[in-house]
This record gives sequence, structure tokens and C-alpha cells, in this order.
Amino acid sequence: MNILTADNISSEVLQGFATGEVSVQVITLFAIVIGAIFVNNVVLSQFLGICPFLGVSSKVETSMGMGMAVTFVMALATLVTWCIQQYILVPFGIGYMQTITFILVIAALVQMVEIVLKKVSPAMYQALGIFLPLITTNCAVLGIAIIAIQKNFDLLTGVIYATSIALGFALALILFAGIRERLEVEDTPNAMRGVPIALITAGLLAMAFMGFANVVPLP
Repeated sequence: MNILTADNISSEVLQGFATGEVSVQVITLFAIVIGAIFVNNVVLSQFLGICPFLGVSSKVETSMGMGMAVTFVMALATLVTWCIQQYILVPFGIGYMQTITFILVIAALVQMVEIVLKKVSPAMYQALGIFLPLITTNCAVLGIAIIAIQKNFDLLTGVIYATSIALGFALALILFAGIRERLEVEDTPNAMRGVPIALITAGLLAMAFMGFANVVPLP
């Protein structure tokens, strides 16, 4: 698969306009974006990041904040971990330290997000509460950083893939929060209130996203 890389993007684009290959490359990237957001949604299809999905989805505003935080951390983490993998772990033959190294990188990025949110938006910082530091152990962030390397994506494609996955996570989280807010004012049986109706709603939302399964191939 011929995908644009960060090093040769300019020359590839110029040659592509002459040979007609740009459209193929753009379609490939477009398929990765659509597939990551809708077809292979990190929460509803891969079942990663379930903890914040269920814990921070009671309010739309809080869900939007968590979605933005995860998007920033996931995109930046993939960028940094890809560079560490290619220029440190592989050349020095210490690939076995991939997991622990990536966890340390993600933890540092989450600390940076915490500091920024605490200064810029104290209300959002308080609303996210314990779930903000839990991004450190969010399997979705670590999983996507590793998957981007396992799929042999170049730097540009890896960052686009991670950003798309994070946007898919944010979309699912916001939709789920909106439905849960609506359910709070509906006449729900007492036995179904809270976690039971939330889990049923999550299952129905996952089934709805299955409708995108044949739109584009999985990235």
C-alpha cells in the first residue's frame, strides 16, 4: 500500500498530480479516517476505554471535555511513541521495553493535560475528577499507540489514525452521554435505572454502529 510519509509527502504529491496517484492516496487516508471513527470504533467495536466511557458519560459537557483530552493525549502519544520506537527502541535492540516506555510517555502527557486543565478550566478539571488521571491507564491510548506500530504505519498515517480513533471515542462518548441525559427524565422502571439501562443503551449504540461495517474496509 503506497501511503504518503512525512519525509516524501511533497515530492509524492507533485508526482501524484502528474500520475493520478494522489487520488488513491487520499482515498486510502480517507478510508482510514472513516474506518477508525465509525467502522472500527475503539469503544463500540474494539471494547477499549470502557471505564471512561461508562464513568464520564453522565453529562454531555463532561463527555466533551474527556473527548478532547483523550484526543490530544492519544494523538500526541502516538507521535512521541512512534519516534521513540523507530529511533531508540529498534536501533538499540530494546523493543522488549516498548510497553513500559509507552506507559511512561502517556503518564507524562496526562500530567501535562492535568496541569493545563487545572489552570485553564478548573470547573472541567473538577468535573472530570478521578477519570482524568485514569487516562494514564486507559487501555485505548496505549493500545492505539502499539497498534499504529504493529500496522507498520508511517508517522503521518499513524497520527491520522490515532486522531481518528480518538474522535470516534469522543463521538461515541458524547452520543452516549446525550442518550443518558434524556433517559434521566424518562419514565424508566426503577430496576433499570442507572447502570442496567446504561449498559443496554451502550449495546444498542454498538449495534447501530455496526451499520457502518461495509462502508469501508477496516483500517
